[in-house]
Amino acid sequence: MTQALIVVDVQNDFCPGGALAVPGGDEVVAPINALMDRFDAVILTQDWHPAGHSSFASSHTGKAPFETTEMPYGTQVLWPDHCVQGTSGAAFHKGLRTDGDLIIRKGFRPGIDSYSGFFENDQTTPTGLEGYLRSRGITGVTLAGLATDFCVAFTALDAARLGFAVTVELSACRAIDLEGSLQAALVQMEGAGVVLRS
Repeated sequence: MTQALIVVDVQNDFCPGGALAVPGGDEVVAPINALMDRFDAVILTQDWHPAGHSSFASSHTGKAPFETTEMPYGTQVLWPDHCVQGTSGAAFHKGLRTDGDLIIRKGFRPGIDSYSGFFENDQTTPTGLEGYLRSRGITGVTLAGLATDFCVAFTALDAARLGFAVTVELSACRAIDLEGSLQAALVQMEGAGVVLRS
């Protein structure tokens, strides 16, 4: 089996001190760096929002971060402004190895958010990652990064749905855990046949 490591959103805004900091987010850097040489391909995903993105609470009058709103594609959590294109917050953590094979940027369409590395949140607009993996002959993916219960989980679930063998390296992930979202994501991933390695 040809295997790829998908490193999800290890960016400054998701690390301590960032606009949408995941508790312990910087703790994933060393284990991810150590994993990279074990794989046939390494892909990094990068949240890449334009200013004023529709998923930002600041774009919705009277809404606060972590409230929700209804979008044409469903319920959307509203976030603090984060990972705005070209800012230091959108940059990868300085300790992360970025010598992988491909960087997939997501969330750059102003009207739709993108948690998964494979599809935007409408579940139909592709990022191009699936085609890249297929063209490389990759059949299995291992995921690590931020955050376990959002972008990692959505990427893992899409990979499983697309027929890839999927493992999530939990020791190299950290979660936001918004109102029980971590446990819900773990249950959902297990139910989809994702291997959770701690």
